[in-house]
Amino acid sequence: MNPVGMTERIVEAGGQGGLAAPLQVALFLGGMALLSSALVTLTAFTRIVIVLSFVRRALATQEIPPTPVLLGLSMFLTFFVMGPTFENIEKKALSPYLAKECTVEDAFQRGWGELRVFMMKQTRKGDLGLFLDLARIGKISTPDDVPARVLIPAFVTSELKTAFIMGFCLYVPFLLIDLVVAVILMSLGMMMMPPVVVSTPLKLLLFVLVDGWPVLLRSLSLSFS
Repeated sequence: MNPVGMTERIVEAGGQGGLAAPLQVALFLGGMALLSSALVTLTAFTRIVIVLSFVRRALATQEIPPTPVLLGLSMFLTFFVMGPTFENIEKKALSPYLAKECTVEDAFQRGWGELRVFMMKQTRKGDLGLFLDLARIGKISTPDDVPARVLIPAFVTSELKTAFIMGFCLYVPFLLIDLVVAVILMSLGMMMMPPVVVSTPLKLLLFVLVDGWPVLLRSLSLSFS
């Protein structure tokens, strides 16, 4: 192919579309990576996936449920929890932009405003105050005055703390089963028998009898209300 002709095509494409095709692809891939990071840090995903991981470790079932199953369940439960917020974003930001009733900047501000409401509701005052002090920002009059660079890490920190508290509460009953099984095996003189061999079926039985998955998912969903 003639190099001059190829150059003319790229220049022509850039003049018509604003950006050359390779640069558009690079920006698209970068946007997808940023979108995945936003899904993890700006939504309910962090708390949900950590709590589900704690459950798997507490049951001592190794890789059961498999990691893709936990990630998939966490993602769709995140969409369920974030449903009202996403609906408001679609109604107040995305639809007006697609109808050319507002600019990209206005749509972004409206969408971020709806997401900010959710994040502020789930962020602890202590964590928010910590990052305000680190950023050397004085007292704020309204939640809208909190900058994104302060709100986002404060929200993630609060989600981690809440997830670990829920994980600890989930661990306690299963830990008691491990202790009881270990004491019984020692009293029977079965020193060489690993307690996990006996305790794992008992923990699975307990989890099934109390209808564990529906109770857990219900508790996770209500923890955001």
